[in-house]
Amino acid sequence: MLKEGQKAPNFKLLDQNGKEISLNLFKGKNVILYFYPKDNTSGCTKEACNFRNEFPRFSKLNAVILGVSPDSVASHKKFIEKYDLPFSLLSDEKKGTLIKYGVWQEKSLYGKKYMGVVRTTFIIDPLGKIKKIFHKVNVDNHNQEVFEAIEN
Repeated sequence: MLKEGQKAPNFKLLDQNGKEISLNLFKGKNVILYFYPKDNTSGCTKEACNFRNEFPRFSKLNAVILGVSPDSVASHKKFIEKYDLPFSLLSDEKKGTLIKYGVWQEKSLYGKKYMGVVRTTFIIDPLGKIKKIFHKVNVDNHNQEVFEAIEN
């Protein structure tokens, strides 16, 4: 289990354009790394649109937003185009980064158990250390919580 203050694990994933993105590309910036279950679902759409609406505020804090889910590159591209998202979504179909960050867990829905992404946000500081972890995120006002954590 990752903890605040630890070095954030590096990763290499494809973005919505099929370009390889790694955490190391963002040294010197605040990184908002948010893990979400699925493109085009209500909670995930609300979370992404909230980050989109506050994108200019986050940019002023030298922050980069990266969303990660097990969806495909093509799914991410459609999701970004549909909601005009100004940040990258990374595809982790093999779930390596989801597992590394501890967000691929057993979940339960109507008594059925299954594996899935537990909505979690990591704020990574400019030196690559985990500044803050938000577990089991509630998407309402989450963008404001993230903003305040970076600002402080």
